[in-house]
Amino acid sequence: MRRPALILFPLLASLLLPPTVRAGTSIDLMAEASLPAANDLIRAVVYAEASGSDAADVARRVNQEIAEGLRLAKSKPGITVKTGNQQTYPIYAKDRRIDSWRMHAEFLLESRDVAMLSELLGRLQQMKLALGNISQSPSDATRREVEESATRDAIKAFERRAGIVASTLGKAYKIKSLSIQQAGSMPPPMPMRAARAMLMADAAPAPIEAGESTLTVTVSGQIEQTD
Repeated sequence: MRRPALILFPLLASLLLPPTVRAGTSIDLMAEASLPAANDLIRAVVYAEASGSDAADVARRVNQEIAEGLRLAKSKPGITVKTGNQQTYPIYAKDRRIDSWRMHAEFLLESRDVAMLSELLGRLQQMKLALGNISQSPSDATRREVEESATRDAIKAFERRAGIVASTLGKAYKIKSLSIQQAGSMPPPMPMRAARAMLMADAAPAPIEAGESTLTVTVSGQIEQTD
């Protein structure tokens, strides 16, 4: 009667032992690294608006102001100028007839020279042009440099985490898959009303503070336990 008990004891003991991580077991991991990046590229939207009963006259006034602003902006070294949106739309009276016309035209300025762009924006204001908004971001060269550094840091962090897991489980490991993703946190564009308030009637340089953005690189992947 004792032989069955002797046979069942090892089986019962194995059921009570904690589970072990076997070779071939896959484990998902993630690590990230964040670094600051200088907002060394400033973008500003400059626009002209006019309204009146004569659509042709409205267009003439707006186009003239935009043309004068473009000539000044293009004369400045280190300033990139791009044409923007242009809209003409009717304004209706209460009887649904067209009462007048309104036109809006804009162009975009980009520069890494904050001082020069600030001075230019002040002069454009003196020419009756308005400032739509200002946005700040890292230039392509700065973004690439910082993302490369953050990628190296994130991969090292992933390897450290994989090493901790493997040593804790008492197994070696190999990397099965790896995924790298970049993300950035940048200040939002300055709204139109606040941007316009920056420029004074005496065409003083606009006080622009570039600041920094945060670039984050996330490395996720899977490791496999080996013998």
